[in-house]
Formats: sequence, structure tokens, C-alpha cells
Amino acid sequence: MTRLPPLTLLWLVLPPLLWAGNAVAGRLAVGSVSPLLLNAVRWAIAALILLPLGWRILKAQGPLWPRWKRFTVLGLLGMGSYNALQYLALTTSSPINVTLIAASMPVWMLCVGALFFGERVRRAQLLGAVLSLAGVLLVLSRGDWHTLMQVRLVPGDLYMVAATISWAFYSWMLARPAPGERAWPWAEFLMAQMAFGLVWAGGAAVGEWAVGAAHLEWNGWVLVLLAYVAIGPSLIAYRCWGVGVAAVGPTIAAFFGNLTPVFAALMSVALLGDLPRWFHGAAFVLIAAGIVVSSRR
Repeated sequence: MTRLPPLTLLWLVLPPLLWAGNAVAGRLAVGSVSPLLLNAVRWAIAALILLPLGWRILKAQGPLWPRWKRFTVLGLLGMGSYNALQYLALTTSSPINVTLIAASMPVWMLCVGALFFGERVRRAQLLGAVLSLAGVLLVLSRGDWHTLMQVRLVPGDLYMVAATISWAFYSWMLARPAPGERAWPWAEFLMAQMAFGLVWAGGAAVGEWAVGAAHLEWNGWVLVLLAYVAIGPSLIAYRCWGVGVAAVGPTIAAFFGNLTPVFAALMSVALLGDLPRWFHGAAFVLIAAGIVVSSRR
């Protein structure tokens, strides 16, 4: 196996670290910022920061507007749904649970690809899906399989399952780009998604406000959290992940993506005092085994 250059390792390790921090930040924000408002403010700040680099895609005669239907769906599935559901999940679930459930992404990628995008499924992928799904069920049951029979699930866990399915559809749409999209600069491509994602995220925040569930406490700590989620997981992680995947390919990159629950567990101990339990470690082993098996040729 070829050794990866240190800089490439940095590109691939930094995004899971930042995404784990996003889960912890979302948990810390509970009580200070409502989840849907947090999502809307996050992407609004990120869009303002990115605007000097990506504004050209928004020009009236640019290539974005003939594709508005496609980017409306991308904005809904990615920034409008996945991130909002993740923050909703963190109101009742722990960052460790949330990131472990998100690590089951290959299972949902496989199902969505086979059912909706005509992707052929291999036996190794099926075995990997079974292992990963077993890991997710272990988290949902809190290590007690009788819990599944009694359907006693934390609402946040179900929100995160829905978020992961949404991200699977989003990822498959990105994997099947429209003609010419691959040539777009990364900042313009992300700006195009933000333009429509903000409409969905803003609409959800307005709905949250209308039912009296929205709240935002302005203080120094909240400002730090907002700056982090807007810059780290939104802009820096996206850019680094794109460079890393381009360097090593999506198969190897997927192994690094599953470092997220490991980082989330360490951060939860340090910042939240949320100690991992035995079933978190067992679930991670199952999910990682599923990734390894499904990636073998």
C-alpha cells in the first residue's frame, strides 16, 4: 500500500475532526439557539464569507439558473434537511450517537443507489451493509436488543437516521453532475448550493419562529459557536475533503470519514463529560468492518 503524503493526510483527517466538532457544538448550543435557527444562521454566515469567491455563479446570465430545479433539490437535501435534522437530533441525542449513526452512510448509499439510481450491488457491499446496520442498531438499542422490540428510541436518533438518508440522496445527485458542472470552481459550486439551501433553511427557521419554538441568546459563547459552525464544518471541511478525495479517491477517503465518531467521543468526554459506553465502541467496530468489507474488490 502506498504511503500517503503528510499533506494529503491532513486534507483527509481535518474534515472528520471539524464535523465531529460540529456535532459537539450543536449539543452545546441546545438551550441557547434553537436547532432550525442555528442551521439558518450557520449557512447565512458561511454564504457571506464565501460570497467574494463565489458571487460570479449568481449572475443573471450565469450557468446556475438554467439548473435551478436541480439546485433547489440539492439545497433541500443538503443544507436544508441534513444539517437541520442533525441539529434537531442533538437536542435529545448525544454527539457520539449522532456521529455513529451518520457513519452508517454506506448502508443508505447502497440502498438509495440501488433503488433510485440503478447502481449494481455486489455481495461484498451487501455484507458490509449488514455489518454497518448492525452497528447502527446497537447504538439505537443502547446495547440492549430488547429495546428494539419495545421501540423505545430517542427522537434524536430517528432524526439522525432521516438526516443520513437525506444525505445519501444528496450525495448521489452530486455523483451524477449535470454537463459542465465539473468545471465549476469549488467556491462557485458551493455558493450555488447555498443560494437555494438558504431558502429552505430560512423557511424552516421562520416556521420554527411562527410556532414559538425559535430562540437565540446573544452572548460571547454563542458567537464563538456560530463562527465555528459557519467556518469550520461548512467551508474549511468542504474544501479539504474535496482536495483529499481528488487525491486518493472516494474509497480510501471513506475510511477517514468514519473517524468522525472517534473524534466526537473524545470531544464529548473533554467538553461535555459524556463518557462513551461499551456499545459505542462495539458499534464503531461493526461500522468500520462494514466499510472495509464493502470496499474490497
